[in-house]
Amino acid sequence: MSTLSLVDSPVIAGNGTVSPSDTSALVAEIDRLRRERNAVILAHSYQIPEIQDLADFVGDSLGLSRQAATTDAEVIVFCGVHFMAETAAILSPDKTVLLPDLEAGCSLAASITADQLRAWKAEHPGAVVVSYVNTTAEVKAESDYCCTSANAVDIVRSIPEDQEILFLPDLFLGEWVRRATGRDNIHLWLGECHVHAGIMAEDVERAREAHPDAELLVHPECACGSRCLLDLQAGRLDSRRTHVLSTEGMVRHAAASDAGSFLVATETGVLHRLRRLAPGKQFYPVREAAVCNYMKMITLEKVYRSLRDMVYPITVPPEIAERARVAIDRMIAVGR
Repeated sequence: MSTLSLVDSPVIAGNGTVSPSDTSALVAEIDRLRRERNAVILAHSYQIPEIQDLADFVGDSLGLSRQAATTDAEVIVFCGVHFMAETAAILSPDKTVLLPDLEAGCSLAASITADQLRAWKAEHPGAVVVSYVNTTAEVKAESDYCCTSANAVDIVRSIPEDQEILFLPDLFLGEWVRRATGRDNIHLWLGECHVHAGIMAEDVERAREAHPDAELLVHPECACGSRCLLDLQAGRLDSRRTHVLSTEGMVRHAAASDAGSFLVATETGVLHRLRRLAPGKQFYPVREAAVCNYMKMITLEKVYRSLRDMVYPITVPPEIAERARVAIDRMIAVGR
């Protein structure tokens, strides 16, 4: 990751770094710029703590999409990854959407292209395409519905039961949806999030042995998700203490639960948010190494540069945006 050269900043050194003692001054500069630009800072729950603390809104992909669609700000600084900024640009075509680091990508979104989807659709004429939000704008434009982990099951249940479905690109989320809905006419694309795919059933077993009294919160993108669902159905896991949830679902559940400790099977960035919202409770990662380096690329320095220089603007060609918007709007409408 390259450093930034923000030599004209009063708080950033010539090598593009900021010392801990200057962090408050840097945040003050960012606050000044966001007021001047009439900007809103949106951050995903997997961002580094400093970015989450700075943001006007922190949430999952669905929550961030809804914020982007309704904000009155003229500028959206999107602290997430590229497909998220694209979605914001589609939902707010009259706004300037900035991504502070263009290298902030997504291995899952890169696992399918629009050409590949068109070829898959040709093999299944008449099938309904349900695309996870972790996809490019071009793929969304070829889709009938978008979904997030928070509403994927509801989206699929809204489709007639005799309708063939192509679900993409996450294999593990799709398998969980297939089991949760009991539908056998869902075809799955063989993509995965490299971070969630690394969270295995063995990790869950080790974490449960170390913290036997903790509730278990599992993101459905995890490789262990379907195994957990099977164990729940077979009674091998306590349904009162095991929950398959989106990141936002985890946050809501942890805040409302009477439990004092939780095992969290997802990207570790969400732990900061959980600990802030429920400071009297304990949260343990099921897998310490579940870190998305793409999500960690955005820093305070890069947010400052983004607001100062209005970089990097994310745009989507109108013909792509118009078609993608149909699927995205359907996603936003479900689960309100």
